[in-house]
Amino acid sequence: MRAVPLGARGRFTLEVKPQHLASQAKDPMLPPVLATPVMILAMENAALNAIRSYLEPGESAVGTAVDVRHLAATPVGQRVTADAEVTAVEGRRFVFAVTAHDETEEIGKGVHERMLVDLRRLQQRLDAKSVRAKPNEAS
Repeated sequence: MRAVPLGARGRFTLEVKPQHLASQAKDPMLPPVLATPVMILAMENAALNAIRSYLEPGESAVGTAVDVRHLAATPVGQRVTADAEVTAVEGRRFVFAVTAHDETEEIGKGVHERMLVDLRRLQQRLDAKSVRAKPNEAS
């Protein structure tokens, strides 16, 4: 991985659709508004976009911590834009200030962390875990 500078920025935008609603993902009694996990998804994607151009082939960064507040509701049809800025780099760990806005106002803000991973090594670990999780067929 190339060095990631403090202040590197990324952005991710989505249009709120029915599948993004809290009433679909959680409680049908809720009004048709953007679900918090979808807002977090947008923030995580913005953070990954902030460092994507510094990654080498076979590298990525996975989310390891999220501390955000969902400040305002967003209805179907509005565009949500999440922004992320690198605020700290500690070895393979990246810290981001994240925000999200709809077409009217700020809807969320907080801190997100990601960890650099070698995708080949990660897949090897997952494969080993899958083998251990399978029941013994000889029983």
